[in-house]
Amino acid sequence: MSTTVLRPAGPVAAAARAAYPVAAVLALARFEARELSRQISVAAYLLLYTGYTAYVLIARGGGMADFPVLQDADRNTQTAPLLLAIALLACVNRAALRSRRCGTDEQFGGLVVRPWQRTVAHALSAAPYAVYTALVVAVRFGRQAVEPGAVGHGSLAELAVGPLSVLLAGALGVLLARLVPYSMASLLFVATAYVLAIYLSATTDLPHGVRWLSPVVSEPGETPVPSALLGRPAGWHALYLAGLCVLLPGIAVLVDGGRTRAVKTATVLALLATAAGAIGQAPGGAGALRAARARATDRPAALQTCVAHAGSAYCAFPEWAGQTDDWAAVVDRVRSAAGGTAATTALTVRQRVDARGHGDGTDIALAPSTTPGEVTVGTRWGGDRVPEFAAGVAGVLVAGREDAAGELCGARAVTAVWLAVGTDPHPWAAYRALRPAEDDVEAASVDTPTEPLTLSAAQSEVLAQLLRRPAATVAARVRAHWNELTAPRTTTAEVAHLLAVPPLRGTDNCDP
Repeated sequence: MSTTVLRPAGPVAAAARAAYPVAAVLALARFEARELSRQISVAAYLLLYTGYTAYVLIARGGGMADFPVLQDADRNTQTAPLLLAIALLACVNRAALRSRRCGTDEQFGGLVVRPWQRTVAHALSAAPYAVYTALVVAVRFGRQAVEPGAVGHGSLAELAVGPLSVLLAGALGVLLARLVPYSMASLLFVATAYVLAIYLSATTDLPHGVRWLSPVVSEPGETPVPSALLGRPAGWHALYLAGLCVLLPGIAVLVDGGRTRAVKTATVLALLATAAGAIGQAPGGAGALRAARARATDRPAALQTCVAHAGSAYCAFPEWAGQTDDWAAVVDRVRSAAGGTAATTALTVRQRVDARGHGDGTDIALAPSTTPGEVTVGTRWGGDRVPEFAAGVAGVLVAGREDAAGELCGARAVTAVWLAVGTDPHPWAAYRALRPAEDDVEAASVDTPTEPLTLSAAQSEVLAQLLRRPAATVAARVRAHWNELTAPRTTTAEVAHLLAVPPLRGTDNCDP
């Protein structure tokens, strides 16, 4: 019977360690990275992440997706990598505990890589997945940035959050393996961390400093605002995450015996970077930000540039200046079917946003303008926002002011809605996008950028009849009878007669 005696590493192993420390660690990190890719959860989430991104880029449904706001598009890249990060946390933790689980810790004394260097390699094994995430993020954001209708400015710091979250997950898995060397502990921690991260990122009533301790801080449901009004400390947050990505493995290496000068220096610098990022992302200049948001909400004209087109003015925040031609095309289309003085009325199309509540996760409806001839346009464009803007333009052409357009009744309501949708290249699609009622002849409200227009059942019936006829024929009648159609006391029955619509069957509770 033979007995094998394990002795400490001899001069040969020590010389190898001294000669090839970096190369040996990198080789082990590559091996561990390959092993991670063979884990079912990591491979599945990689495929899911890639497939989801491909779907977003290829199977895009049009509408507002064709006019991305880049200061929102950069944040939209942050949440998808979280599932991959959670899978990596568990799998890196399990890999770091492999030698303990298999009882092979004692055999590492004769190997080139020391135990603490193996810890470094395990932390680095997540780096290829962070690089892959960065590539996916760059492709997704780049595809939106090159869209002809894209507006705004993206942030490199916001784009870095996804890759840093993936790298941080690997670092956290290694640290947990060294502090609590039990696989069950990692599973419990993963579940707790996932719930906590979702809670911190989605809850808007937490203190600012607490919310920003989460890797991803989302603000769902927000209306786009100029990038200067976001108030997100993206740079400091990226520094905070980057510091954690070095600090956590540094602590794990120190716990594992790697107390070299380089490790200590890197850990101290990472601690300083993390502290600086955490302090920097705490609230600062909140009063100035609130004042800027109030100014953009109450006095947008002071922050906007205006361009003239066909006698009308189009005023936009600087980042949206490229969309004024699209707004002008809608105004020209709607006004082309109007009669009387409305056909030549000079309008002021002003972009407005209520930024005072930005950051609380809610969208705030815009109050209608009280300025004659002023039409509101929001910071979202494309999809349903186009017919909604057309309805707002038509309402002002008929009523003179936005606040009066919400009270349109009888013939004027029919005229305004037909101007908006009857001149659209796809009138039925525009009409159904504006009203939530399933039946085309039911009473319904018609959305605009501010207050909706109200249609009775009788008015809806008239509109349904008009939309079945050639737009040019109806437009000629609208121009010919413009004064009667826009008179406050013209009833829906009278508008049906003026526009040669069959007698009404629906009821009308709106007529004066």
